[in-house]
Order: sequence, then structure tokens, then C-alpha cells
Amino acid sequence: MKLSSRAHAATESPTLGLTAKVNALKAAGEDIVGFTAGEPDFDTPEHIKEAAREALARGLTKYTPTAGTVGLRAAIVEKTQRDSGLTYEPKQVIVGCGGKHVLYLIFQALLDPGDAVLIPAPYWVSYVDQTRLAGGAPLIVPTVEADDFKLQPAQLDAVLALNPHVRALILNSPSNPTGATYSAAELAALAAVLERYPQVVVIADEIYEHLTYGGVPFASIAQVPGFQARTVIVNGCSKAYSMTGWRIGWALGDAALIGAMTRIASHETSNPTTIAQAGAEAALRGDQSAVETMRRAFEARRTLIVDGLRALPGVQCLEPTGAFYVFPNIAAHLGAGETADEFAARLLEASRVAVVPGNGFGAPDCVRLSYACSEANITAGLSRLAAFLGA
Repeated sequence: MKLSSRAHAATESPTLGLTAKVNALKAAGEDIVGFTAGEPDFDTPEHIKEAAREALARGLTKYTPTAGTVGLRAAIVEKTQRDSGLTYEPKQVIVGCGGKHVLYLIFQALLDPGDAVLIPAPYWVSYVDQTRLAGGAPLIVPTVEADDFKLQPAQLDAVLALNPHVRALILNSPSNPTGATYSAAELAALAAVLERYPQVVVIADEIYEHLTYGGVPFASIAQVPGFQARTVIVNGCSKAYSMTGWRIGWALGDAALIGAMTRIASHETSNPTTIAQAGAEAALRGDQSAVETMRRAFEARRTLIVDGLRALPGVQCLEPTGAFYVFPNIAAHLGAGETADEFAARLLEASRVAVVPGNGFGAPDCVRLSYACSEANITAGLSRLAAFLGA
């Protein structure tokens, strides 16, 4: 059967593919220490599950508006005002089947063939493929460890001056895979550059908003005066509330863009799952203490894994200030011509430790380890990694 060119061009998500492989090996009885899953190991808080059960009991199992229930969109507006001080109307909100789906809708609604999307590297794996699937051109701009993997204003200015077809800039803060978190001052400096390029829309992926560490506050570029109107915020329940499988994400932005995304979604998914939307509304309106409990656990695990990696010879590891990933540089342990892909394969085969190679994130000298797992898992994995590296 002949497949479309876009089907041939699409690559499998390396994070999901590796997680599936690890789960299959474990199911077959293999003793695998996995650092691949980008999801909390905690259960969804009970009051959220109870809201979903109640929705079932009440018969809330029919279609909802494509953009999401009135109650959930209102809760998202209230949550955004509460957490970021930003005011939106419900017509500026769309709920999708996870943050990934919402991002897909943004690219579909925003891009024409030839439009470029500026993507700082290291980047989350799906940005590149989703841009291409919408007919756009990914424009990768490397960042460096010396800058904590953050895009610098001079870089941004130089790239935009040479590329008039850039339609959007992606800012993922806190970042997957690096854990880097932009400060309010750093975002203001980037915004000062963007003032000269009014055609560029900012896509602010803020899915890890509530997971910052070391007293680092979260900031959004939409908080910079004048930038709310040209920013589309992407967020969701997956990470902060341990609701990855519920598949609820959302976007807030210009009403015309949100309307276009809603029209596309009406022919694509109809609406997110009704019961999951009830749970999401309870998550946003209910007790928030579980979010802080999980955040504190992640912070303790961050210390454990960073200290352990830094103790290994030849491994460089920045301390992440957000999300739940570390992104160590393992270049000193790569053979001639070897990339992180081959390194990760050797590590899995020899030591039964699964990490995500950095190639899929645009950083072939690094690997990503998720610390959204138990301290016992982290300790065991570090021990095996040390033996593998001859430490």
C-alpha cells in the first residue's frame, strides 16, 4: 500500500518507543532499571478520581463542546489568573486530548507551507515532527551548557534577522529534556528582541509550570507587558497532577487562533473524554496540596540523581531547576563516531539500565534520565551506571 509523504516523514517518538520497550522487557521478566518515562510515578490524587467516578454515576458520558466543557474552561481561566495573574475569557481556551494534541492543533492552525518555527535545542522530541506534519520548516537553534541550555537574546536576534519566514518561536520552560527554567528577566530580554519581529508568535509550553526547585519561581513570557496577545500558552494536567493517561491539556491565546484550532479539532477528535474533563476540573478547583507533595519528592530525587551523576568520572551534569529530568553530557564515554543512541543501546544491553539518548532532542552527546521514579530506582540505576563506566 502506498503511504503519504507525511507518513514516511513522521518518526516514532523515541521517549514513548523506549518506554514501551522497557515495559515489554520488564513484562518478560527482565530486571530493568528504567529512566525513560516522562510521567510521575505517583497515583492521581483521590479527589480527582472521585470526580470522574461521580461523572460516570451522573451519566456525563455524552459529547461536550469541541473546545471543552464550560466548567473546565472556566476553571482554566481561574487557574491562570490565580497562578500567573493573566486574564482570559473562556472563548480564548481550548481543551485537547493532552498537551501534545493541543500543540499539534496550534501548528495546524498557524503554519502555511514555507513557514518556519524556531526551535531551541535541546528540544522536546515532538516539536520537530509536528512542525513538519503541518507543512512548516523546523529551524533548530542550538543552545549550550554554559548558558544552561537557554536561548540567548543575541542568538534570537541573529536568527530572526536572517530568516524572515519564521512564524513562531517555541519556549519550553521548565524544559524537557534539560530542566532549564527561564527567569522573568531572561524572558523580558527575549521579548525585547521579539518586539522587532511582530510576525513571530510565541508558543509557550508551560506543562511543567508547577515543578520548579531551589526556590526558582515560574515565569511566563505572556506576563511581559504587551506579550499576552502574541503568546499562546500550552499547559495541562499530566505532570502536576500525575494525570498522564487522562489526556487533558489546553491552550490559551488569541480568540481567532483558538477558534481555528477548535474548528480543526471538530473534524479530528470531536472533544476530549467527558469523564477526564470532570477529573481535570476537580484537579484545578480542588485541594492543591498533592501538587506540592509531589514537587517536594521530585526535588529530593533531583538532588540524589545529580549528586550521583556528578560523582561519575567524565560525566557533566547541570542541575535542573524544573521538570523532572537530568540531561548529562556523556561525550567522554562515547567511542569514535559513536552517538548517544549507540551508548544507550550498549548501556541497556550490558547493564539493563534504560535512558533516552539525546539524538532525538537535538543533543547527540547527552542522554536524558527521568527522576519521576523512586529513590530506590535511582540508587540502583546509578550503581549500575557507575559499574558500566568503570567507576
